[in-house]
Amino acid sequence: MDWQQVKLGKTSNERYGFPTLADGLPQKTADPFDYSGGFIDPNRAVDPGLADDVDPEDYTTFLDCYSAGNLSCESESRNLNLPSIAIPNLTAPTTVLRTVTNVGQADAVYKAVVQSPPGVQISVEPTVLKFSQGKNTQSFKITFTMTHKLHGGYLFGSLAWSDGGAHYVRIPIAVRPVVSDNYTDL
Repeated sequence: MDWQQVKLGKTSNERYGFPTLADGLPQKTADPFDYSGGFIDPNRAVDPGLADDVDPEDYTTFLDCYSAGNLSCESESRNLNLPSIAIPNLTAPTTVLRTVTNVGQADAVYKAVVQSPPGVQISVEPTVLKFSQGKNTQSFKITFTMTHKLHGGYLFGSLAWSDGGAHYVRIPIAVRPVVSDNYTDL
């Protein structure tokens, strides 16, 4: 059996409603941690529209926080300018900062498209990013708030920036709501 047959078989399983299973044991239904962000489209990679700038100094700060076990660094680590967001313990409204640089046409307008995880409200400020010749970098805030008292595993969503044309820049989001239980806090 060659790879094309395997690929076709997998596609038909997904098409007919069978869940995709993660590799390994115990078997479980795959989630975004298992199948990542998807395939790269080389043509779109040449013209991404927006890019996340991460300075080596940002990584140094991030690693220093974790190696020292410094809990006051939590907000700094949350704000590492990565093209994904993970909130492992959402107990209260939490805000994350991100910065993007327009690497496309000078005059561009991007609108936020939010897909909130179930039980979590996501608000973005500002909801529109306007880039011009002299202003090609913009920052925005993403605030996560629990709307339901859910407790369990990670929930998934996304924030995307769309220019209404060729660019749709998606930021995957993983949130694990944690409900504080007074009995377990004793």
